[in-house]
Amino acid sequence: MSLRYLLHISLAMVVVFVLSRAATTQTDVPSAQHMTGVGPSEKLQLPPPFATPSVRNTSKVIGWPKGRTPTAAPGFEVSLFAEDLDNPRQAYVLPNGDVLVVEATREWPDRPDRPDKSANRIALFRDTKKAGKPAVREVFLTGLNMPHGMLLVGNWFYGGNTNGVVRYPYRVGQTRIEGKGEKILDLPAGGHYTRNLIADGAGRKIYVAVGSGSNVDEENQWEKDQRRAGILEINPDGSGMRIFANGLRNPVGMDWEPQTNVLWTVVNERDLLGDDLVPDYLTSVRDGAFYGWPYSYFGQNEDPRKKGQRPDLVAKAIKPDYAVGSHVAALGLAFYRGKSFPQRYHGGAFIGMHGSWNRSKMVGFNVAFVRFENGKPTGPLENILTGFIANEKSFEAYGRPVGVTVAADGSLLVADDGGGKVWRVSAKSAR
Repeated sequence: MSLRYLLHISLAMVVVFVLSRAATTQTDVPSAQHMTGVGPSEKLQLPPPFATPSVRNTSKVIGWPKGRTPTAAPGFEVSLFAEDLDNPRQAYVLPNGDVLVVEATREWPDRPDRPDKSANRIALFRDTKKAGKPAVREVFLTGLNMPHGMLLVGNWFYGGNTNGVVRYPYRVGQTRIEGKGEKILDLPAGGHYTRNLIADGAGRKIYVAVGSGSNVDEENQWEKDQRRAGILEINPDGSGMRIFANGLRNPVGMDWEPQTNVLWTVVNERDLLGDDLVPDYLTSVRDGAFYGWPYSYFGQNEDPRKKGQRPDLVAKAIKPDYAVGSHVAALGLAFYRGKSFPQRYHGGAFIGMHGSWNRSKMVGFNVAFVRFENGKPTGPLENILTGFIANEKSFEAYGRPVGVTVAADGSLLVADDGGGKVWRVSAKSAR
């Protein structure tokens, strides 16, 4: 065997080794689908407004073919938790492990291309066999008005309707709530209809996320009703309402950062400024803070459509902590407090991204993860669940992820409103 032949063989083995290592590195920590306008705010470089045309590419949801599922990141697996749901938006886990799933959408009675009626109910699932798939399914609550938020405080169950917060008496283990309940807070309906709920650890205060009435307050209504585009604070009986923070266009997902116990939210930002404006974001929520909408974005970048209207508010606008990409429609947020995922995921944030319509190429349609250190997000976004996009050229999707929730067993539940399903993401067991 010649020396030259041996050298060729050795070189080929080195190349194969290097390429395999590179491939392994790429799959070990999957990167986000779209990296423009992603990352910690201090490193973010934004393009000018209208750097690219603003386009409308509304996705068509075609449903999941039989046997097909989303794709989980390496080290994880995905299974079907629940199906045949009518626009499931998010899940909520009760203390006994029961899972509630809200079924609702915005009603469009004058749009034949949109749903004219919301399901307006909450389903209950009980995994009696601890098998990761519920054996019991019940209708937990009906008669709601485009609900979204769910919350249990003491012996009261709260529902976030588009026009207010309602509470019902609740006892542990019950599978259905009867009666109309008690409306404890009126809210402005319409626009971004979602009204998410979260309580502090002691159950003394409840926080209500209220989206804006429009894209960028085209009719200048926000200053007449600043309950919109912000997060409200109330007492458990609905009294003492105050604006906790505002200037948040559509803050849907909310959760408490485990290390610092600070409230965080993901915000679905404004549209029609180009492909890469404005980034949706993940941010801590400061008491009394203003985050820019509608006058500025991502800190003190004045929106040209509101130029010169409120320089005082532009000057006080706070820059959010972390950008997650423009037009991804970040709607779900859950910090990981479970124990079944690998250690690097503990204390980090999972984000449900519903997917774009105002972009030349599809972005979002995934669940991403960002690590936290010392109470702050760090590093790049990592894809945890993908495969929702069916055809990028024709803007088709199998489903659309929304809310993300950590189940009692440490798995991650992902509400897929387009697909009518709830997916369960779990860590692969050692074999």
